[in-house]
Amino acid sequence: MASIEKNITTAQALCQQRGVRLTAQREQVLSLLLQEKSAISAYDLLDKLKEIEPNAKPPTVYRALDFLLSQGFVHKVESTNSYICCCSIGHDQHCSQLLICDSCGYVQECHYDQLAQMLNHQAQQTGFKIYHHVIETHGLCQSCQSISS
Repeated sequence: MASIEKNITTAQALCQQRGVRLTAQREQVLSLLLQEKSAISAYDLLDKLKEIEPNAKPPTVYRALDFLLSQGFVHKVESTNSYICCCSIGHDQHCSQLLICDSCGYVQECHYDQLAQMLNHQAQQTGFKIYHHVIETHGLCQSCQSISS
């Protein structure tokens, strides 16, 4: 729980520095995402939010997710249309690699600064400016590998 509180405090401080508001609803959505062990869909997130805020509607979650994405606090897993908290809130310009298990759906984020440097270098060679990058890699997690062996 200390890690969740630390991440919330970091997000609050970053929002204050950036002149944006981490509203109570945005903070609730971030907290729910931080509690998840894997990626979660917006509708599953809505179901969890309704336990706290019974009148929550889909736009509430989508607006919060859009804000959290824009601040770099969460990542969208495009291939599964789900969301995961950034493993390093406040670490600007890192290249996130999402390791996605095609069997159980587990998603783990990792980043490798040299990969980001290589991608940025390649983009500069072609005159392209990268705003953010998330690389999705599909396979089998260690648990599912041991089950299928």
